[in-house]
Amino acid sequence: MCNNCDYTIHGRHHHFGWDNSFVPAETVAPGSTIEFQCLDSSGGQLTPGSTVGDIAKLDFGKINPVTGPIFVDGAEPGDALKVTIEMFKPSGFGWTANIPGFGLLADDFKEPALNIWKYDPASLEPALFGKNGRVPLKPFAGTIGNAPGEKGHHSVVPPRRVGGNLDIRDLAAGTTLYLPVEVAGALFSVGDTHAAQGDGEVCGTAIESPMDVVLKLDLVKDARLKTPRFTTPGPVTRHLDAKGYEVTTGIGPDLMAGAKEAVAQMVDLLAGRYQIDPVEAYMLASVCGDLRISEIVDMPNWVVSFYFPRCVFE
Repeated sequence: MCNNCDYTIHGRHHHFGWDNSFVPAETVAPGSTIEFQCLDSSGGQLTPGSTVGDIAKLDFGKINPVTGPIFVDGAEPGDALKVTIEMFKPSGFGWTANIPGFGLLADDFKEPALNIWKYDPASLEPALFGKNGRVPLKPFAGTIGNAPGEKGHHSVVPPRRVGGNLDIRDLAAGTTLYLPVEVAGALFSVGDTHAAQGDGEVCGTAIESPMDVVLKLDLVKDARLKTPRFTTPGPVTRHLDAKGYEVTTGIGPDLMAGAKEAVAQMVDLLAGRYQIDPVEAYMLASVCGDLRISEIVDMPNWVVSFYFPRCVFE
């Protein structure tokens, strides 16, 4: 429990997808600090004892639950919800999976795979991958947003202008996020917590990990914000930078094709150099490698790069 929080929203107060008719779990005043108990993206279907056979048993109707919603007094369409991300309380358990039909290289990796992670929730020392890999950790919430103004039930999978499944690794402790408000009260929810993720989350999953999140919710009246924006408290890649990077590229007139090529080349490099299965290299790239658009002005070809931190194996 959070001693300095105004409210605690328990994990049982979760929902699937977005709907502005959901009954709020709590009504709060602007400036309130709230602890959210967040489930992992499987909604508890995967556990420390799970095996790869459990991937086929997943109920996708229970994927990506979010805790909430929270009605913020005074929030109106046109305002922005100011979300100060104060801290995370990790669980020490996580998982990464290749789910057939999902992920950037789904056509190349058609069989399920699963890696169960155990990490120290207090020290957040890098988590062991296989025999030699150690992945630096940086907890954040992958899904964080307000209810959309459009009536009805909406999938949690795609991100929206009011937030949602953003999967932005830098929404970590210390960051301040601003979200457009489309409905009275904002109806804010959060979940899909990760212990680590690379920019791009290329296999479709990160280190999916249940944890508690402490946030402060406030309002910026009449902000007229078109899309989410955020401010970080300092550098964002120091946990990865120490040993430099291996970088592969994809070059051509299509950014998606370039992204796929850059990742595929990195999978080949990691699998060959470290004698690991290609699907393991793919999942590892998803939890700590970064896709970047290196060049997008020199027509007709663009450059997409994939950065893998050398500190994982050195």
